[in-house]
Amino acid sequence: MGKGPMNPSSPFLARRRFLSLAAAVVAGGTSLLLLVNALPGAHAASDGTLAGPVRIGFQKAGTVLLSLKAKGTLEKQLQPKGATLQWAEFPAGLPMVEALNAGAIDIAYVGEAPPVIAQAANGSITRYVAYDPWGPDSEGIVVQKDSGIRKLADLRGKRIAVQKGSNSHYLLVKALASAKLKPADAEIVFLKPADARAAFERKDLDAWSIWDPFLAAAEALPNARLLTSAKGLAPNRGYYLASAPFIKNRPDALKAVLASIKKEALAVEANPAATAAFLAPSLGLDVKVLKLAEERRRHDALPLTDKIIERQQDVADTFSELRLIPRSIKVRDAVWIWK
Repeated sequence: MGKGPMNPSSPFLARRRFLSLAAAVVAGGTSLLLLVNALPGAHAASDGTLAGPVRIGFQKAGTVLLSLKAKGTLEKQLQPKGATLQWAEFPAGLPMVEALNAGAIDIAYVGEAPPVIAQAANGSITRYVAYDPWGPDSEGIVVQKDSGIRKLADLRGKRIAVQKGSNSHYLLVKALASAKLKPADAEIVFLKPADARAAFERKDLDAWSIWDPFLAAAEALPNARLLTSAKGLAPNRGYYLASAPFIKNRPDALKAVLASIKKEALAVEANPAATAAFLAPSLGLDVKVLKLAEERRRHDALPLTDKIIERQQDVADTFSELRLIPRSIKVRDAVWIWK
């Protein structure tokens, strides 16, 4: 006789989720404290005030969060009111939403695809709380400069790297489809940005689908040539996410963080050169590379609209059709409207 569905709160599944999270955390270079915070009962529900821990996941593409962290802005604003900030860096969005779903972090910033994958997981607690316009020029597909790849149709049979479940994964799918190709028509290799760059430099790859600032850094390589940006293929927006328990128990803290993010986003957008000069050393990037990335993207933190939800639903439907997620979803079910 087959067994019925397992209780998602069972000790076995909790341990399995925690071990899976541990692997993601180690890969992202985060601390043991993050793992401890992921254990059931690590944080008690609060009364919705600003007081208490706020755990934020970020990545190199999240310029605004990087700027806030480097300046200590949130700490200055929230610590006097009893909040404590904990930051955890991740290599990409997918391990970040896994951590969010596991209860290890409260807030995250990712691209289009990771929240779709998170929502498709049973028992998902991930919610959209704001979006970032970002822009289609901030991601693209680079190819070897001396290759014969001149148009998207030339990617047939080629070896292409992409971070699985990333916004650039969606771009690659849409780019191939625009040339009447399926993912199976190319040899897609799932690699983290650092590993993909090394492989691209060795010429082990024909192409690489990637986002800024990694894209800007790739364009500066002597053997790279931009085949296409995401313009006309994918909107390439960023999303601020939060866990459902955090939204329910700490609404004041979430609104305070989002207000700070919006203020910093507008300041960053108004000063791309200054932002690049400030962040380049900590990111290990040339100032010119980061300046290019910042000049061609937009920054803000805005409540989701019907139009944004519809475009994000297209991402979900595309991933469902390709069976990149286990079930179809309604994006609107995971949206919290920031007022």
